[in-house]
Amino acid sequence: MADSDHLSDGDLVAPAPKIDVPADVQDAVRTLIRWAGDDPSREGLADTPLRVARAWKEYARGYEEDPAHHLSRTFDEVGGYDEIVLLKDIPFQSHCEHHLAPIIGKASIAYLPQDRVVGISKLARVLHGFARRLQVQERLTAQVADCVWEHLKPQGVAVVIEASHACMTARGVNTPGVMMTTSRMMGVFRQDERSRREVLALMGY
Repeated sequence: MADSDHLSDGDLVAPAPKIDVPADVQDAVRTLIRWAGDDPSREGLADTPLRVARAWKEYARGYEEDPAHHLSRTFDEVGGYDEIVLLKDIPFQSHCEHHLAPIIGKASIAYLPQDRVVGISKLARVLHGFARRLQVQERLTAQVADCVWEHLKPQGVAVVIEASHACMTARGVNTPGVMMTTSRMMGVFRQDERSRREVLALMGY
């Protein structure tokens, strides 16, 4: 049995398939290498165009899925539980749409159920589905919150994302160690200050 056959529904990452890469895509990478000042035909770079193309297909695999699909199966048998559900400090990677530079961070996603809950790993899958696209952090935050709000129809949703952006830390202003924080509050977490304080405290803010 292949390794992939052992993956369970809880696994968040599966091995990337060895896909065929069109010649023009590899040529585009060679052009970029030349523009950067190196020789794409030298030994160390000979296979780089293929590797880069396959890597980018993996980085951007969020375009091939609908993150909302992960919220389609819900449960209403929760033993009367009616408090906050929180998945905290979920690590993620994305890429900035302005420079194609890495965005590396963590997200906390919380909701206050109305009458149904979802398997907890599905919140991470929603995050990764949107993160594996070219992004800006503000939009990523809104997309995750809006998706949970629309498909679970909870009393409230709270999403907080902290991330480091290589377009700022490794180029331009060259300021490492800086984290950007964005948040989106919906429903009771936006309308009621006490509920907002509670969920932020649970997240560690």
